[in-house]
Amino acid sequence: MIFIAFFAGLLSFFSPCILPVIPSYIVYIAGVSLKDFEGENKAEIRKKTLINSLFFILGFSTIFILSGILAGALGHALFQFKDYLRIVGGVLIILFGLYLLGIVKIPLLDIEKRINLKSKPLGCLRSFLVGLTFASAWVPCVGPILGSILVLASSSQSVGWGGVLLISYSIGLAVPFLLTALAFNSALIFFKKIQQHMAILVKISGIFLVIVGLLLLFNGFQIITSFLPL
Repeated sequence: MIFIAFFAGLLSFFSPCILPVIPSYIVYIAGVSLKDFEGENKAEIRKKTLINSLFFILGFSTIFILSGILAGALGHALFQFKDYLRIVGGVLIILFGLYLLGIVKIPLLDIEKRINLKSKPLGCLRSFLVGLTFASAWVPCVGPILGSILVLASSSQSVGWGGVLLISYSIGLAVPFLLTALAFNSALIFFKKIQQHMAILVKISGIFLVIVGLLLLFNGFQIITSFLPL
């Protein structure tokens, strides 16, 4: 499940409403302009961007991890209904996947909130706060994928395991963000190319969630685990 959560984080990063605005967020939290990345002080700009990006990541990871802990706690509290939770959770994840595939409509997931990036915050604390806001504001955008991982967290019936899954999810979201911050100019070129294939990425995400949902629905994770060495 850890790998599944990590891969889900990667898919969230490449979602249609997050990937296009990542450069804007990096410029915003670093308090620089696009031209600064090509200026004479590129090394200093890169260092500043990296530090602020780390605090930004810490901010959104805090929200996600706390959500995972709460989901795990809920699953633990309802342990006696674990089979029902597993079945309902599997159905929900499948519905999320079918939504991304365009087969079903879920109006609540069509809501999209964006953050106004007019002013430029400076400092690690403010980057952390922007990360907190990012996690809250973009939940509708990554709702199907994030919701699926939270369902997995609740089905684990473990507070600690719920946190671990969301840590893995946050790392999956953080790794490409950090790589973008470190190689900003190259990343811009890459983003322009990959946006041409965004529809394919959404379909991949949908198929991924349907498979995860089916595994959970039919207790596939338990079966797979039984074949693994202790």
